[in-house]
Amino acid sequence: MKVVHLDQVESFFMDGAGVNWKPLRAELDVRAFGTNAYAAEPGELVVEQHTEGSTGHEEMYVVIRGRARFTVGGEGFDAPAGTVVFLDDPTVQREARAEEPQTLVLAVGAKVGEAYRVTMWEYGWRAHRARTEGRWDDARAITEEGLREYPEAAPLLFALACVEAHEGLQHEAREHLRAAVAGGEYVRKWAEEEPLVAGLL
Repeated sequence: MKVVHLDQVESFFMDGAGVNWKPLRAELDVRAFGTNAYAAEPGELVVEQHTEGSTGHEEMYVVIRGRARFTVGGEGFDAPAGTVVFLDDPTVQREARAEEPQTLVLAVGAKVGEAYRVTMWEYGWRAHRARTEGRWDDARAITEEGLREYPEAAPLLFALACVEAHEGLQHEAREHLRAAVAGGEYVRKWAEEEPLVAGLL
């Protein structure tokens, strides 16, 4: 058994999504389903604009504290504390903004009929957080775990290149960076903006 208060799960601002992410699944090492929490102040995103079309996940959002304004498939509605929003269509676009201070939303999701796999994006963001916090051993461990699940994932190959460059493994970093760009041209921009690997392409 594991017990944690959501306020004890330290949030991390995901600059690419514009939300304050509390990595609850990783905190508890949940393996049966995805679950995370998001915190926001008035006007801030508490659920980023997205669909689950790439994962096929059904998702449920629970407003734990505060109040949020959801927009789902173009329809807006108010969601005070205690509101549960269930989306069985992975392709519908959704987002939410906080309307009250310290708004907190819990998200739970998985694909119907399939065993849950930790998503590639979670590995990528956890590795990114570890790098920004100087936890390089953690960054390598998270990245390698992710690559065992998603061997050709461009974001994870990029993360590994960053770790290797930090460790002085320039040849390995260059090879993994090239593989990352080959798997996703968008990684080239990341590489140009990352001092660790900027000169390796």
